[in-house]
Amino acid sequence: MPMLLPVLLRVVLKSAWHRRLTLGVTLVAIALSVTLLLAVERIRYDARESFRQSVSGTDLVVGARTGPIQLMLYAGFRIGEATNNMTWQSFTMLATDPAVAWAIPLSLGDSHRGFSVLGTNTDYFQHFRYGLSQSLALKQGRAFGGDIDRVFEAVIGAEVAQKLDYQLGDQIKLSHGIGNVTLAEHGDKPFHVVGILAPTGTPVDRTVHVSLQAIEAIHLNWQGGAQLPGFAIPAEAVRKFDLAPKQITAMLVGLKNRISVFKVQRHVNDYPQEPLMAVLPGVALDQLWRVIGVIEKTLLAVSAMVILVGVSGLVAVMLAGLNERRRELAILRSVGARPRDILWLLMFEGLVVMLSGIFLGTLLLSLAIFLCAPVLLMQFGIDMQLRILTMQEFWLLLWVMLAGVLASLVPGYRAYQLSLSDGLNPRL
Repeated sequence: MPMLLPVLLRVVLKSAWHRRLTLGVTLVAIALSVTLLLAVERIRYDARESFRQSVSGTDLVVGARTGPIQLMLYAGFRIGEATNNMTWQSFTMLATDPAVAWAIPLSLGDSHRGFSVLGTNTDYFQHFRYGLSQSLALKQGRAFGGDIDRVFEAVIGAEVAQKLDYQLGDQIKLSHGIGNVTLAEHGDKPFHVVGILAPTGTPVDRTVHVSLQAIEAIHLNWQGGAQLPGFAIPAEAVRKFDLAPKQITAMLVGLKNRISVFKVQRHVNDYPQEPLMAVLPGVALDQLWRVIGVIEKTLLAVSAMVILVGVSGLVAVMLAGLNERRRELAILRSVGARPRDILWLLMFEGLVVMLSGIFLGTLLLSLAIFLCAPVLLMQFGIDMQLRILTMQEFWLLLWVMLAGVLASLVPGYRAYQLSLSDGLNPRL
């Protein structure tokens, strides 16, 4: 029977204190390794949840026929471009379907200083949901008007306001094209900021929102993606034109009963007027994560290798210290400790170091999240929260601890082989 646990712990702690410098360096290495492993897992999990919750209240995303992932990316996350548009008539028909509770039109294709411009209507502020079914909230100002008398009004996301230092009443000019590569500026029709949205941690923060009538107004003298030469329509004259939308990029659909989601999806996919596609956001995102799953596994593999290096360092330090500890171990043998007690002593020492490293690594992760969460939210839209460990993270730490204990068998077995006489008479 090995030494009693309190005695074993006291011996381990005193021995570790005498070797605090070398063990301290090893402890820091293990803690940093654990922090990296947990950070990769936490970012992977939170990134997936942030993507999933960006359109949490939407049952279907509808657009021109294309790939499900592509449709989800440009309609939900402003990534990529639409291969085609859908007509306003199709939107109206689908929006009035008895199974549909609400429908939000989306018109994309313009930008402002690298930020996407979204044309929509006032239903967007009423029905759009993100996170745990949270509604959009205005930090300052109001929503844009949905009538022809307030065409050139814009509501900007939190990141747009922060990075470009915009305030209510500021004048902005939109550009034709997406991202930083723009074709031309709609300089003759400036907009005024009437609202700034509260942060959401979604693509909404990086979007300039205007009305569908505004999208039509800025393109009155455009054709085929280019401005008609010698033909200008001043901003004050746009009210004389019909600004009803002709086509949109996509639409978000909320259903009265989610049981009918597959029926409505089939109806959209078989729509006779034009080729359309309806995708379930969750299904499309699962397909996306399967595509990039290799990257996730690669990051976890790199983190596991870092853990392996940390554990190897622990073994190296314990083996290197055996020469200095041979007299200590021999004295323990002389007062009644059996060889297996020495084995337990070394294994318990490895366990204490690993548990301390795991605890310190978890604390470092919490501190990193506390300090970096606002940056990750604003820069990458990843909403990281301080929370208890998930089951997946718990199992990862359990494997790390097991790896440390098994690695401690190497110096433990070496100490087990040391004889009493060899310890009392060390070689010079």
